[in-house]
Amino acid sequence: MKQLPLAGTQSLQEILDRIKAYIHEHPEIKNDTTKWIEGMGWDQTKWPTPQFPTASDLEQDPLLKGRPISLSRVDGHVKWVSPRVLELIRELPDHIEGGLIVRDADGLPTGVFVDNAMALIPTPEWTEEKMNQFFDKTMKGALSHGLTSIHNAMTTPQQIQFFKKCFLTLILSKVPRVNFSAERRKQNRLYLMGHVSSNEYWGSQIPRLVNYGKQGHLTVKSVKLVADGALGSWGAALLEPYSDEAEDSGLLLTPPEELSALVHQFWKDGFQVNIHCIGDRANHVVLDIFEDIIAQRGGNITEWRPRIEHAQIMTLDDIKRTGRLGVLTSVQPTHATSDMSYAETRLGPERIKGAYAYQSLLQASPNHVLPLGSDFPVESIDPLLGFYAAVARLRFDPEHPDAPGSSPHGSRGWCVMIFEKELTSMIHIPDYRYPEQKLTRAQALKGMTLDAAYASFAENEIGSLSPGKKADFVVLNKDIMTIPVADILKTKVTATVVDGKIVYGDL
Repeated sequence: MKQLPLAGTQSLQEILDRIKAYIHEHPEIKNDTTKWIEGMGWDQTKWPTPQFPTASDLEQDPLLKGRPISLSRVDGHVKWVSPRVLELIRELPDHIEGGLIVRDADGLPTGVFVDNAMALIPTPEWTEEKMNQFFDKTMKGALSHGLTSIHNAMTTPQQIQFFKKCFLTLILSKVPRVNFSAERRKQNRLYLMGHVSSNEYWGSQIPRLVNYGKQGHLTVKSVKLVADGALGSWGAALLEPYSDEAEDSGLLLTPPEELSALVHQFWKDGFQVNIHCIGDRANHVVLDIFEDIIAQRGGNITEWRPRIEHAQIMTLDDIKRTGRLGVLTSVQPTHATSDMSYAETRLGPERIKGAYAYQSLLQASPNHVLPLGSDFPVESIDPLLGFYAAVARLRFDPEHPDAPGSSPHGSRGWCVMIFEKELTSMIHIPDYRYPEQKLTRAQALKGMTLDAAYASFAENEIGSLSPGKKADFVVLNKDIMTIPVADILKTKVTATVVDGKIVYGDL
C-alpha cells in the first residue's frame, strides 16, 4: 500500500474523488473504517478558492465519514485532518511554539495543523513492512530516473537502523517485487541526514557511518535541523510581515538561542549541519549562527561544509554573506517554478529580488558551488524536471506534456529583476538590469553532479567521470546540453550505472 498521492489536484472535489477511489482500490481500508488514510501533495494555491480546507470537508461523502484521514500539504509543513482525527487528539493546547493550530471565528480547530503543531496528530508509527514498501518504490523510481546517489534529509534514528539493515544484507525484505533483483535494488548510494524532532541535543542518537554496507553505499555524517516553515503556508519566517498577510511574519520553528546551542554542539561533535531555511529571517538567523562558529570560533569551512537547505528568500546582503563565509546553499530549482505563481504576492516587489536567486547564489560562492536537488517527495523525483526548471525557469504541466512551458513572465521564464547598484560588488553585470536567475546548462549539470558530491564530502569519489573515481553515471537518449530546451523533458533514461554495473536499463 502506497501513500495516497495528491500532487496535481486542482480542487477540493478532485481530492475527495481521489480519496474515494483510493478506498475502493484498497479493500482492507474500505472494510475497516479504523485504518488510517495518509496522503500528500495538496496545494490550496492551485484551487479556484485558494484557502485552507477544513476537517468538515472530509466528511462530505458518507464513504469518508468517521475515518481517520491525514493529508500533508505539498511542502510537508501542513497537515489537514478529518473530524475523527480531531476526536482522537482530544485536548488541544492554546499555543504551540513554532506551530499553528488553525481555528475558526469561534476558536474551534478547523482541522489544519501547521509546522510544529503537526506533532499533535497521533499518526501511527511506520511498520518495517511499510518502510520496505516505500524504500523499494523509491529505489526503483530513483534508478529508473537516472539517480545514482540520494541525499536523504531528515532521517530518524529508527529509519537509519532500517537502512543499515537493508544495506548490510542482500535480501531487503520479504515483500514480492517485480523485475528488480535484490542486488539491483540496493545499488543507489544514500547520504543520510540524521534528524530528531527535539530542541534538546540528540547527537548521541545518530550513528556515524561512512561507506557502510557490503557495497559501501550508506553514509551518515550529517544532521538536518529546521529553522522555519514554508512559503505556501505562510510559515516561512520573514523579517517583515507577508505582503498578503499583514499580521503574519511566519514561524521560527526553533527559538534562535536553542537553535544556536544545537548547531554549536553538533559542530563540536563533528557533524555536518544542514538547516532548512525558507524565509529571509530564518536565513539571517542561521547565517548569524554559522558566522559565529566560522569567524569567531575557528570553524574550518572546508572540513565542516555547513549547508542551508533551500536558501529560498534572502536579503541581498545575506546572499553576499553566504559567499563570504563559504556556506553551501543547497537549492531545488523546481521550488521556483512551483511557487512562482504566488511568490511575489507573498513577498512583494522588493523581497522577491533575493528569492530563488540561483545565479546570484552561485556567483557569490567563492568556489562557484551550488548543489542542486529535488526535495522529493515534495517535488518530482525526476532530475530532468529540476534541470529544466534551472535553465528555463518555466513550469511544466504534466497534464499537458506537449504544451510549452509557462511562467508569469512569459516564455522567457520567470525572471527576478536585480539591479546593478545592489549587486555590482558581487558579480560583473554588463547591463543595468540583471534579469536572469536562470542557470546555464553547464552550471545546472555541475550543480546536480560534482557540486552535490562536494556537499556530501564525496567529490574525490563521485560527481564526475574522472580517472580514479567510481563509475556512477546515467545514459540518456538525447543530449540535454544541446537539444532545444523544450525537448529536455522528452528525454528518457537508457541506462543507469553504479560502480560500473548496469542497475537499470541496458547499454
